[in-house]
Amino acid sequence: MLWPEDPDPQLSEDPGGLPAADMKHFLRVVTQFFVFLYCKLLWRGLKFVARKLTGRCELQRICYNNKHGARRTLKIESSLRYSKNGLLQSALSVHPDKVDKTIDDIMALKKINPDTNPQLGISLQASLLQIVGYRSLVMEVEKLRREPYDCENSEHEEMLMKLWKELRPDTPLTGRISKQWCEIGFQGSDPKTDFRGMGLLGLHNLLYFAEHDKATALQMLNDSLQPKHKYVPTLHLLF
Repeated sequence: MLWPEDPDPQLSEDPGGLPAADMKHFLRVVTQFFVFLYCKLLWRGLKFVARKLTGRCELQRICYNNKHGARRTLKIESSLRYSKNGLLQSALSVHPDKVDKTIDDIMALKKINPDTNPQLGISLQASLLQIVGYRSLVMEVEKLRREPYDCENSEHEEMLMKLWKELRPDTPLTGRISKQWCEIGFQGSDPKTDFRGMGLLGLHNLLYFAEHDKATALQMLNDSLQPKHKYVPTLHLLF
């Protein structure tokens, strides 16, 4: 006796007659369309209505309705980033010395009287300084990460030797190229090869940890040398 084969789930039809796969694709497209419609049209319309009802622009509403802190700063950053105005977008990358001038330009653009809205300028200044400050920090950290370790650079070599002295203060290093480096978690006799991924940032992190939390760094080093922990290199632990 022949039994009918199970229908292919990809070809099964919904009550309307469309295959399930086509129906999912159709619903996905419709959803994306409405999301686009909300973001581009409805949201801007809601902002326009809110300004007419409250008499305040979005930046004013954020500053007056949120307490000082990260939440307010994130909302201000988001508002500036997604603005269609070039001046507002560029405010995220201004130099700290030009923050006050940028705030004056923003208030002039939004037709806000600074005399009747003094708190707005103060709130924007605090948030913009935080934004440009952390963005500058991210750039500096990324620059360090991209900088390769250079054994011909005396500053790099000095930091590396200092790391050894911090973690092995009672053990003299027999040479720049030595298997002793494996004792503090490096994978080979030349530690420079371990900084390929993190660049000079990795060395800065290790040295900072060893200098500012020496007790913990030495404890982690000792733990990694024990038989039950020996499979975990100390260098990996410090990261």
